[in-house]
Amino acid sequence: MSYKSVISATALLIISLISIISGPGCANIIPPQGGPRDSIPPVLLKATPVDSTRNFTGNKIVFTFDEFVDVQAVQENLSVSPSPRINPSVDFKLNTVTVKLKDSLEANTTYSINFGDAIKDYTEGNPIKGFTYTFSTGKYIDSLELTGNVMLAETGKTDSTLIVMLHTSADDSVVVKDKPRYVAKLDSKGNFIFKNLPPKTFYLYALKDEGGTRRYFSDKQLFAFADKPVIVSGKTEPVTLYAYSVKPPPQQTAAQSGINIGNRNKKGEGMAADNRLKYLTNLNNNQQDLLANFTITFEQPLRSFDSTKIRLYTDSVFTPVAGYTFQKDTNNKKIVLIHTPLTGQTDWKENTTYHLILDKDFASDSSGKKLLKTDTLSFKTKKIADYGSLQLKFKNLDIAKNPVLLFVLSENIFKSVSLSNAEFSQPLFLPGEYELRILYDTNKNGVWDPGQFFGKHKQPELVKSIERKITVKPAWQNEIEITL
Repeated sequence: MSYKSVISATALLIISLISIISGPGCANIIPPQGGPRDSIPPVLLKATPVDSTRNFTGNKIVFTFDEFVDVQAVQENLSVSPSPRINPSVDFKLNTVTVKLKDSLEANTTYSINFGDAIKDYTEGNPIKGFTYTFSTGKYIDSLELTGNVMLAETGKTDSTLIVMLHTSADDSVVVKDKPRYVAKLDSKGNFIFKNLPPKTFYLYALKDEGGTRRYFSDKQLFAFADKPVIVSGKTEPVTLYAYSVKPPPQQTAAQSGINIGNRNKKGEGMAADNRLKYLTNLNNNQQDLLANFTITFEQPLRSFDSTKIRLYTDSVFTPVAGYTFQKDTNNKKIVLIHTPLTGQTDWKENTTYHLILDKDFASDSSGKKLLKTDTLSFKTKKIADYGSLQLKFKNLDIAKNPVLLFVLSENIFKSVSLSNAEFSQPLFLPGEYELRILYDTNKNGVWDPGQFFGKHKQPELVKSIERKITVKPAWQNEIEITL
């Protein structure tokens, strides 16, 4: 073997030895590329003291996991029951989580600490869902449960952001003044469960917790209450709560509604537009719905209105239209044109052009604004072929509960109809995909009414949401059977 060959072989051997020796160290620095993503949450190896400890006297709990962990959004996730005056602190380092209790513990009481989704693995953020630790300051671990669900009374749906609360006082003011004794969260289906409860009498509520106060400060908050106390025992039945809130009346502004300006702004008119009467019509793409009245909604309440200074014409030669009237709403902000020809036929002629002429002094609002000159609104009615025929048949509909059929379009009630039998039929119906709900109208006023808690208790009216949506097609006979 030559001298060069010996040198080359020796160098290769040294390089190979260096690679073997340094290989494990490099693996810690340069992670392998590719491979499946870790989807497994951390696993608890040890809790000190152990879970379900009795005669607990300490103030610190340490959890050790099988990998490095991260703890996030403790304020939103952590729940301690019974509720302490001062929440514990939570610290984490490497693969341990430490809880330090800041409040004194009650004697002979079972406590639960629920971390929600706060504890996650450090690399991929996989949470340990509903991680809970339980201990007792007495000889026994309370093991009773209370289950149920919370529905939104107005829609028949659920809202998993609500919390459910147990108080021990019968005084209504407790929901304003005090934190609840026990708190539970809802799952995605609106269900709740209280665990490790003692055999006591509680008062049950649900609440949209705004600001983390766990108190009921405003009737604008979603809120629910049980009609009677709940006696927790081994035979306690599930409880359903119906949450409601009192909504302020909707208000429209020019910016929100796209309100038109009378005698729409033209070049050279400058700031004069600020002094013009502003209004909004219910036309959709300049088309009038055959099934609806024509409406004008004003930005400000009207001070004066003269119906003789509004005229309705049709076709290209402006033929006067007879048989229409105008009505104002109680707020003096809306004018409705009710078109009922003397012939008694369809209110609007299909596929027909109309012209509504507004004299410049037909109206003035509360700030004195008027039109600067006569305005003409031209629009066209839809065709009958633009609509579908709809017939619904309901099974198991309880007529004794005064049902009102609600058609919901984009979370807004498009149409409501009181039902006197188990069928609904309409020869012309606006095409679209509708969600259906049934309102059980207790007071027969045709609209949903919220509940009342302070003073005389009154539960809200209930709405049942029908899971199946319906699609109305134009120029089509739509016959649908629905089982409740």
